Amino acid sequence: MPRFPTGAATPASIVDALKAVAGDPPKVRASFAKGRCVRGTYAPSDWAEEITKSPSFTKPSRVLARFSVGGGNPKVADTNNLVLRGFSFKLGDDRHRSDILLESAPVHFARTLDQMLAFLKARLPGRDSKPDMAKVKAFSAANPETLHQANYIAARPLPASFAGTTYWGVHSFPATNSKGETRFIKFKVVPVGGDVTLTEDEAKTKSADFLHDDLESRIAAGDVRFNVMALLGRPGDPTMNVTIRWPDEDNREAIRLGTIVITGLEANEACDPTIFDPANLAEGIGHPPDEIFAARHAAYTISLAKRR
Repeated sequence: MPRFPTGAATPASIVDALKAVAGDPPKVRASFAKGRCVRGTYAPSDWAEEITKSPSFTKPSRVLARFSVGGGNPKVADTNNLVLRGFSFKLGDDRHRSDILLESAPVHFARTLDQMLAFLKARLPGRDSKPDMAKVKAFSAANPETLHQANYIAARPLPASFAGTTYWGVHSFPATNSKGETRFIKFKVVPVGGDVTLTEDEAKTKSADFLHDDLESRIAAGDVRFNVMALLGRPGDPTMNVTIRWPDEDNREAIRLGTIVITGLEANEACDPTIFDPANLAEGIGHPPDEIFAARHAAYTISLAKRR
């Protein structure tokens, strides 16, 4: 069991805690360990330049992407309805690259690094390989905002397909257009065919890898398409707290930046030697101001080094 510092949390201690909660499996990502690498194309909309001058969003490009299931367990079942689904992708060329990391809930489970470490430590498995639920309940009672993500997931049916799931960016990104106008946006990536879900009875008939099998068949049929949307910020929106949504977020004005079409499977080795680095943002999309985002680049780099 790793030793955690008693003082302020660090990206390294967060990675150690994520690994410990998952049972410390070797040579896998600390989070979203189970996944599938794919490739595709991105085509910008006519409105993209109104939101950002970033060439990675205003010009057509190839896409390298990865669909995933949340948590640090690479053998987690696709039928687990308590974990997130993830979608990360790289847009643009070598000079104008943007890496966007999204998940199937619009909020994160902690507001600060200290709170994130405490959340994870409360869930460390004991000698029976299970967390102490009394500790979990006590922490949740003292930190109710850390339940917002879990409550969002629990209120929704199991996704039936990676290709039929809406993915969110939990951070507020400052976007600057060609006129020099800057406003906050949130990324939301929406399946062109709409969300597809399973009933509880349908879920019972599915295999532990059904999302991955479904993805292969849908790509073969040529119907994996997503619209990349920018939700438009308003003055006074909470941009520092990733555990809460913007007011009336589901009814916000949204601009379609472009469309991603997934055209083929890639060997997972194409995604694994590097990271989808949230700090990679081509000029025109700035770094969000919140504390969690600031730590992500370092945490992902540390996690990559551990995998190697």
